[in-house]
Amino acid sequence: MTFQRARRPEQRAERRRAILATAAAMLTEMPVADVSLNELSRRVGLAKSNVLNYFDSREAVLLELSSSELSAWVQDLATALPDSSSETTDERADRLVATIVNTLAKRPVLCDLISTQAAVLERNITTETALAFKRAAAVSYEQMITVVVGVLPELGPEGAGRFIAAASLLAGSIWTHSHPVPAILAAYETDPALGALRMEFEPALTDALRTLLYGALPRVTE
Repeated sequence: MTFQRARRPEQRAERRRAILATAAAMLTEMPVADVSLNELSRRVGLAKSNVLNYFDSREAVLLELSSSELSAWVQDLATALPDSSSETTDERADRLVATIVNTLAKRPVLCDLISTQAAVLERNITTETALAFKRAAAVSYEQMITVVVGVLPELGPEGAGRFIAAASLLAGSIWTHSHPVPAILAAYETDPALGALRMEFEPALTDALRTLLYGALPRVTE
């Protein structure tokens, strides 16, 4: 694919969309760590210097994708959590955890982006990119608080916010450990005694979120 120079605003917007779509397609084939600016440029049909006219770095491209993925996931979560006023607190808590885990598991690209956010994606970016990303994250954060409080009003907005902040850290960390590199996978397969160290994303995240949530609920319902 070869593009002519984009001159009009709508042409530049289309070019940005093409770069983002190409990066998104790459993330379905490979982890974030393997997405290079050189390969992205080759696939989109632009020189690397031209890609950098639209995004200040590889990380800036991936952060914008992360914002879009997060926003879409929040909508998934809200849609999957209908009214539950007739259920007990424990039943609602269980359903909230199950829905968070199930909807996240269906978005591996988002999980991979979350797992690399602080250590990788938030480096090598401009202040302008950082502001755009954090402002989008703040909008999604408020939407998530609304969803969580809608299911568990016992938490209140402050408690829901603490739960969401900790849950996102747990999701990113568990995703990383449950998707090890080939050498680690080979070690597990070679020595069955190492099986206790192997982590599966959905059960591990479910256990962690239950512990987190049930630890918070007594403090707000006493």
